[in-house]
Amino acid sequence: MIRVQREDFDVGAEMAAMSGNNIGALASFTGLVRGSDGDADIGAMTLEHYPGMTEKKLAEIEAEARERWPLEDCLVIHRYGRLEPGERIVLVITASSHRQAALESCAFLIDWLKTSAPFWKLEERGADGEEWVEARSSDDQAAEKWAATKK
Repeated sequence: MIRVQREDFDVGAEMAAMSGNNIGALASFTGLVRGSDGDADIGAMTLEHYPGMTEKKLAEIEAEARERWPLEDCLVIHRYGRLEPGERIVLVITASSHRQAALESCAFLIDWLKTSAPFWKLEERGADGEEWVEARSSDDQAAEKWAATKK
């Protein structure tokens, strides 16, 4: 399931909603807004996206995870709008009968979301003004390992 939303989410409630007789493991990742990046203080981050296009791309990434691993359930929630340090941005939960599939698929999803999801991030950096967040080569490298290990 994919949800792109402005409002916050409750991690515990979302995990509790995962159900099924074959679930033996849940793996999750929750991304938060940082209060600093290197020497720069971050006062807030605004995430923008194109409705429709964003959900389509996230669904493609989720479908690939379901092809690669035997998942019983999967949830991706990504927020947009203005968020302050400490607020939740993204939640990924994967459910499988075994931990390895849950862990690997969760890592895959967050690596691909970081590099392929069509979100644009604008950081408010106090006296330094605003700055668009650029892609990081370390994120690209993390995603590339999954291309090399496609099942």
